[in-house]
Amino acid sequence: MDTEQTNKMRVVMLPWLAHGHISPFLELAKKLATRNFTIYLCSTPINLTSIQKRITQEQSLSIKLVELHLPSSPDLPPHRHTTNGLPPHLMTALKSAFENVIPQFSTLIKSLSPHLVMYDFNQPWAPAIAAEYDIPAVEFITSSAAFVSFILHRFKKPGIEFPFPEIQLRGFHGAQFRRMFDQAVREASQKSRPIEAFEKSYKIILFNTFRELEGKYFDYLSILTEKKIVPVGPLVQEIVNGTEETEAMNWLDKKSDSSTVFVSFGSEYFLSKEEVEEVAHGLEISAVNFIWVVRFPVGEKTKIEEALPEGFLDRVGERGMVVEGWAPQAQILAHSSIGGFVSHCGWNSILESLKFGVPVIAMPMHLDQPSNARVVEEVGVAVEVEREEDGRLNRYEIAKAIRKVVVEKNGEGIRVKSREFSANIRLRADKGIDELVEELVKHCLESN
Repeated sequence: MDTEQTNKMRVVMLPWLAHGHISPFLELAKKLATRNFTIYLCSTPINLTSIQKRITQEQSLSIKLVELHLPSSPDLPPHRHTTNGLPPHLMTALKSAFENVIPQFSTLIKSLSPHLVMYDFNQPWAPAIAAEYDIPAVEFITSSAAFVSFILHRFKKPGIEFPFPEIQLRGFHGAQFRRMFDQAVREASQKSRPIEAFEKSYKIILFNTFRELEGKYFDYLSILTEKKIVPVGPLVQEIVNGTEETEAMNWLDKKSDSSTVFVSFGSEYFLSKEEVEEVAHGLEISAVNFIWVVRFPVGEKTKIEEALPEGFLDRVGERGMVVEGWAPQAQILAHSSIGGFVSHCGWNSILESLKFGVPVIAMPMHLDQPSNARVVEEVGVAVEVEREEDGRLNRYEIAKAIRKVVVEKNGEGIRVKSREFSANIRLRADKGIDELVEELVKHCLESN
């Protein structure tokens, strides 16, 4: 076994401390583990505990979880060393605390002597450490190529119009993006970490996407970065055979095919009271079955009954189910009764909906989500909910979008296109991963 291990290519992975980043890194690790790689996936104990159960005994022979310990403080005790459930005002503190793992990471690289380091968007120090030991480092971006090309274009070609107007953000989201971008520019006066992370990636940059979805965007990124963009997606969580039954799955079993919407806004966005009310009323007005995952920040003691409009649960009765905290998203999206996904348009959620052929009712909230919504709307698998001019949600617009996607005749094209994407994803299987393996082996041999 020792000889077999030494013949394998060793890769150290360092994702950012967000579930939406760790999850695709883990799925990529699983793909590489079946192709003669040993993976060392590094994160904080709280994050590693949450993914441990997703690694089978057989996979654990090739995927090793490595703990990185951040300093503990009253604001950031160990259970908050993750973005999952983190109060927004502590995000800056978490980013600063993550810098403290640099000495640990350096020691780790020295002791493991990997063939390759794979790092995330905001860690230019990771390839710098790898370079000290003459080890190549490659960046893996878990966001959409469209969003990243839009941002990078603004940095590199200020004042020049972005060549793909179809994902330009309008109205409320356009103003929101400009504020976010202006802040990023101010913070980048010394040097933009994401730009530096791009520059330090060895010849290639990996993206969790695929050509049929975002080909023109990563071709443009290749021009902007002067590096080859390697699409390795869609990397989404596999559904394990014999997945445990849950109340939610039993409830879905009683619903007819494509009759129900799944409603979830990710693990890191929490709806305001007003947003909860508009979504609830929108679901009620739509008259479509729904299963809705409602989340509150860690430590917030809010009862679901208090958060929802008075009498809502009684009025919707068996037509709706509200789940607090967590639900098996991939398993739900794969269920035959699901006919639409009311989503915040986080990139992992988008890729899951495409894999399982579920059209999207897009309700993006912030960050990359508005441009992600544009991408899926552009390829014909989504309808975005129209907002008020000031960005507020409108219950009637929510109901209208849900009915179009799930029920009405004018949404048939969206339903067909979603099924076509799913079929194409099944056909292409792991084509992108096989191409990646060739690239990684070639570049590791070059540099050693």
